[in-house]
Amino acid sequence: MVQDTFDDLGLSPNEGKIYEFLIERGESSVSAIAIATKINRRNAYDATARLIDKGLCFEIFSQTKTLYNAVDPDKLMEMIAEKQEKLQKILPALKQKFRARLAREEAYIYRGIEGQKNIFRDMLRVGGDCYFIGAKGGWFDPRLDASRDAFFREAKRKKLKFIQLFDSEVRERLPNFVEHFPADLQYRFLPKEYSTNSGIGIYGEYVVTYTGLHVKKIDENIVFFVIHSQELADSYRKWFWSMWKQAPSK
Repeated sequence: MVQDTFDDLGLSPNEGKIYEFLIERGESSVSAIAIATKINRRNAYDATARLIDKGLCFEIFSQTKTLYNAVDPDKLMEMIAEKQEKLQKILPALKQKFRARLAREEAYIYRGIEGQKNIFRDMLRVGGDCYFIGAKGGWFDPRLDASRDAFFREAKRKKLKFIQLFDSEVRERLPNFVEHFPADLQYRFLPKEYSTNSGIGIYGEYVVTYTGLHVKKIDENIVFFVIHSQELADSYRKWFWSMWKQAPSK
């Protein structure tokens, strides 16, 4: 049982036998150690040297011969503490690599009005800031009234932020849209020549691209292409902020 514990602490069988012998007998020569533990003298000398390196044994020099003795067994607890300290230093990097390995990358699609409702649910589940490029107020499609209102209430409770680059025509065709958004909406307008009927949403580890988007309306058969990738989402956010800086402030 003692040797099993020594094994767990990183001591070889020879090191464990010699350390336990020195704990019991005290100062001893290599010859006495080898005879008592039934370990070959050369191996006994090597194992004793390793115990010295580990701080579990020390040498006593005299005019006739060199003796060896064990340090206080409390040193074993210090060894555990030292290992824990070393582990704590590398643990964050190991956990980061582990999370990176587990990070799933996948792509799938949502369709139609129900697809937009799924996007609402995903944003609430993921949380955090929500970014949009080419926004057109499509969420204000009358078919989404109940779902949108419930979404906005929960988004406000969770303190989600909406940071949006709107197409320029929203300014003329939906002038009061800001009143219907949660209080923490930040927005700018893209130049008129860059208007499209497509949009990009970024939230958490997700990027959503879709077309068939109009002011206050989405197509019946709209398709949402959803990509789950932390690295890709981070890249899109960088591009978003580049466009944001170039867009005139409201």
